Amino acid sequence: MIVGSDLHRYDGVMGSGNANARTDCPFCLGHTEVCASNEHAIAIRDGFPVSPGHTLVIPKQHAASLFDLPLDVQESIWKLVAVVRDRLMAEFHPDGFNVGLNDGRAAGQTIMHAHVHVIPRFNGDLADPRGGVRWVIPGKAAYWKKEC
Repeated sequence: MIVGSDLHRYDGVMGSGNANARTDCPFCLGHTEVCASNEHAIAIRDGFPVSPGHTLVIPKQHAASLFDLPLDVQESIWKLVAVVRDRLMAEFHPDGFNVGLNDGRAAGQTIMHAHVHVIPRFNGDLADPRGGVRWVIPGKAAYWKKEC
């Protein structure tokens, strides 16, 4: 596994001869700095980070949904997520994390190649962070304010 300051370039799924590779997929095309990797996945810093250290864990095999991948590949992705989280803790000292994925266009997925976001969070980055990922549907996020 490559971690920390051992950055290297990734030639993408296209460079590996993978039959599932797509020429219209930026993750398949590669050519970006990888900050961690394992047999089935790579980690790169998000090109449009929502916080310092925002990192994407991306399977080397092209699939639109994480759930279309074999279980061993899914397991490998989550293991790399844990490594990335540990490295981000050491580098940025966040107070928390949002970890998740957008699975399908209705869920906000814009690049149709599965990937997991690891987003460091810091005290004060929002006035009230309660609800976390529930804010993807703002009208339902603040459940603690609802009448029973």
